[in-house]
Amino acid sequence: MAYNEFAYFYDEFNGEADYDALYAHIKAQLDAHGIREGILADLGCGTGELTLMLAQAGYDMIGIDQSEEMLCVVRDKAGQLGLEGGLLLLRQDLCALDLYGTIRGAVSTFDTFNHIADLDGAIRNAAFFMEKGGLFLFDMNTPYKHQTVLGENEFTFEEADARCVWRNHYDAGARRVEITVDIDYKETGETFHESFYEYTYSLEEIRAALGRHGFTLESVCDGESFGPLTETSERYFFCAVKNYTQQEEE
Repeated sequence: MAYNEFAYFYDEFNGEADYDALYAHIKAQLDAHGIREGILADLGCGTGELTLMLAQAGYDMIGIDQSEEMLCVVRDKAGQLGLEGGLLLLRQDLCALDLYGTIRGAVSTFDTFNHIADLDGAIRNAAFFMEKGGLFLFDMNTPYKHQTVLGENEFTFEEADARCVWRNHYDAGARRVEITVDIDYKETGETFHESFYEYTYSLEEIRAALGRHGFTLESVCDGESFGPLTETSERYFFCAVKNYTQQEEE
């Protein structure tokens, strides 16, 4: 899933996202673990809002996304902010991640890892480039959200220049949500279509995958309030610490 045509409308339709709260939580976790500078990777950076906030905080950022269209949006934003020098953008599949050296930490937000059928492999790849003591901060949609909030529901988003219809179908047997996105661009009359899956992972499965690849899961909280998890939490937020530098051992 690359969000190709959707890239240029993503910020409009994601306007309710509280990036300030997300950034504040992530920065507090980084500070608490003594990571106030160095190289961070944003895995599935999308249009780069969080990537650029962290770059402005002084981190050397690597923004990684499968969609060239998303990366083009990030480049434009970085140019407007004068941040090109502290930013490396890579078009890569997270299941075939290939960085140039070790990183001090990685972030991944807005359920990027739910889009990956091989969660274990994606976590393994992220772990390979992480320094000892490195921090992995990421969120994922909960089974509750997939089964109940998305389920068989349809959502419509109206903006000044485009209309988006988001349809969901939850397949309990395959443990995934099939999502279709249709966008009508009002000015030109063009219609864009995207379809992709989000895969459902339990908290126990995610914890086990982190453990297999050298992470200690320090905490998990509600990914929207950043408070305690509840039965109706729609998003997990994980803080995991790498126990060793795997790349050097290889």
